[in-house]
Amino acid sequence: MTSNYTPPNVWQWDQESGGKFAKINRPIAGATHEKELPRGKHDLQLYSLATPNGVKATIMLEELLEAGFAAADYDAFLIDISEGDQFGSGFVAINPNSKIPALVDHTTTPPTRVFESGSILLYLADKFGAFLPSDIAPRTETLNWLFWQMGAGPFLGGGFGHFYAYAPEKYEYPINRYTMEVKRQFDVLNRQLAQHRYIAGEHYSIADIAIWPWYSAVVNNEAYDAAEFLQVHDYEHVVRWVNEVGQRPAVRRGKMVNRAWGDENQQVTERHSADDFANKDV
Repeated sequence: MTSNYTPPNVWQWDQESGGKFAKINRPIAGATHEKELPRGKHDLQLYSLATPNGVKATIMLEELLEAGFAAADYDAFLIDISEGDQFGSGFVAINPNSKIPALVDHTTTPPTRVFESGSILLYLADKFGAFLPSDIAPRTETLNWLFWQMGAGPFLGGGFGHFYAYAPEKYEYPINRYTMEVKRQFDVLNRQLAQHRYIAGEHYSIADIAIWPWYSAVVNNEAYDAAEFLQVHDYEHVVRWVNEVGQRPAVRRGKMVNRAWGDENQQVTERHSADDFANKDV
C-alpha cells in the first residue's frame, strides 16, 4: 500500500508511461496528421469503433431502423484508435476531443457535427422522436439515467478497467478504490431494475442504450475479465435486464458494427446497408 513516488513540482510527459494505451495518450489536443474522412451515401455518417461508447451509437441507429425510421439509415466507418485515427485532421474537425463515436448529419446546412455518445443518443432521439418520452417527467427520468451513465462510465472504464486490466503494474489502493465504486454502481442499477423492467421505467429508452453496453460487457465477461472478481451475477436484476436487452435484434446488430476483433461472424467492420449483416450471427 506504500509508494516511493513523489510528484515533482512540475509534471513532465513521459511518452513511455501509461501501460497498454501509452502510444495513443497525450496531454495535448489537435490533429497529428492530415487525413480526410470518407463519406458514404447516407445523410448520417458515423465514425466509430465498437467499444462500449461506440456501440451506444450503433445500437441507437439500428433501433431506429428496426422501429421503421428509414431516414436513420447510415454509413459507419471504422476509427482505429490503436492506430491514432482519432487524431486525423478530418476526425478532429468533427470531434475536437478526439474520442469515438462522432456523427455528422448531412440533412442540415451546414452539416451538424455531434460528438460525445450521450449527445449522439439525445440528438437522434429528438430528431426522430423515439426512445425518449416527450412528457417532462418521464423525459427527465430518462435523462437522469443517461447523464448518470456519463458520470459513472469513467469510474468503470478509465478507473477500474485501467487499473485492474491495463495498468503496467497492479496497485492495491486504486483497484480497491474503483472496485468499491463499480460494485456500488451495480447496486444502484440492481435496485432500480428490481422495481422496473427497464432503466427509466417500463419502456425501453436511450437510458438503456447508454448503460447496457458498459455493464453487459462486464456481466458477460467481455471486458476486463472481471465478472468473477466483481461477483456481478449477485446482481440478479441487472443480469435479467442484460439478457433481455441483449436479445433485441437491433442490439445484436449494433454490437457488430465497427468491430474488428473476435469472431468474424460477429464483425461488420464498416456498415453501409442492412445487407452488411447477411451471413452474420444476428
